[in-house]
Amino acid sequence: MKIDVIDETIRKSDVFAVMEEAFKLALLKQGLTNEDAEISLTLACPEEIKELNKKFRKKNAATDVLSFPQYTREESVPEEGPYFLGDIVICEEIAREQAESYGHSYLREVLYLFVHGMGHLLGYDHMDQEEKIEMRAFEEAILGELKIRRE
Repeated sequence: MKIDVIDETIRKSDVFAVMEEAFKLALLKQGLTNEDAEISLTLACPEEIKELNKKFRKKNAATDVLSFPQYTREESVPEEGPYFLGDIVICEEIAREQAESYGHSYLREVLYLFVHGMGHLLGYDHMDQEEKIEMRAFEEAILGELKIRRE
């Protein structure tokens, strides 16, 4: 299991260690125990994430997180590795603003965004109410096991 990061300073933070645990739990929840799973994590500024949104989603706005899955829900992740699940891009500035707005810690917010991104990489979505309920259950299960609760 590997998380490639663009900015190495994140690897030295307390947040990264919890992200690694969240990654392991997300894989286990999907029955994927293969240590050869890999993702890419980028922390972006609002301008960078806005450009990605414009380029890939045709939306001219900054968002908190973007995910770029390697596999669709209809496809299955290979049983044998190594395999790359996809990319997660988190806007730290928006995460900090949301944490303050929602009244919880930056750690809780950035981990929620990371787990949300992992959900997308593993085939979850929130386009309709049923999918949204399923994805929220996945997110809350991971965050609950990590004891990261809404404050």
